[in-house]
Amino acid sequence: MKLIQLKINGISYSETQSGAYALILSELDGGRRLPIIIGGFEAQSVAIALDNELKPKRPLTHDLFKSFADRYNIYVKQVIINKLMDGVFFSSLICEKDKMEEIIDSRTSDAIAMALRFNAPIFIYDSILNEAGFDEKNINKSKKNKSDESWIQTFVKEEGKQIKVPDDLNKLSLSKLKSLLDKLVNLEDYEKAVKIRDEISKRENKT
Repeated sequence: MKLIQLKINGISYSETQSGAYALILSELDGGRRLPIIIGGFEAQSVAIALDNELKPKRPLTHDLFKSFADRYNIYVKQVIINKLMDGVFFSSLICEKDKMEEIIDSRTSDAIAMALRFNAPIFIYDSILNEAGFDEKNINKSKKNKSDESWIQTFVKEEGKQIKVPDDLNKLSLSKLKSLLDKLVNLEDYEKAVKIRDEISKRENKT
C-alpha cells in the first residue's frame, strides 16, 4: 500500500470538547489535510517539541522515553498511521536497535510526539488519507449548490466565521452533511469537520 509523508501544520484548541485540541497534519507534496483530535497533555508535548525555545523544568513522559531510548541505543526510524476505526487513528513506531527493526503499537498522538523528538518522518497510508483527509483545493474550486446553502442557514447559526454544528446529526441527510463538511473545511474549522466526517463515514460504511 502507498505511503504518504505528512508534516505538522499546527494545533488549534477545541471549542466543543473541553481540554481537547485538533492537531493538523498535511501531506508533504499535496493539498490534503488531516485533523486529529488529541488531549491537552499530548498537545503540550507536541507544542514543546515544535518550539525549540520551550524547555520544561522537568522532562515530560515523551522526553523521558527519548532519554531512555538514547541510553540503550534505540532509534525511532519513522511513524506510520496505519489504521482508522470508528474515528480513531492507530499508529506504529518503527524502531531500530543494533540493526534489528521492531514495530511498536502506539496511540497516534504519542507516536507523533515521539517522531518529533527523533526527527523521524511521519507517514500515512494513502487509503486512510483519502478517507479521513480534506482536499482543500478541490473544495475551494467546487461550485456551491444554492439549495445546500439555504438549508445551512436553517440548521447552522453563524457568528462571524464560527459555525455551530447541530447536536443531533441524525436529522441531517447525507448530502446536507457533505455540504456542511465543505463549509467547515473552507473555514479551516477542522475540529468540527472531524465530527461531520466521522458521521459521514459511519453512514457510508453501513451501505
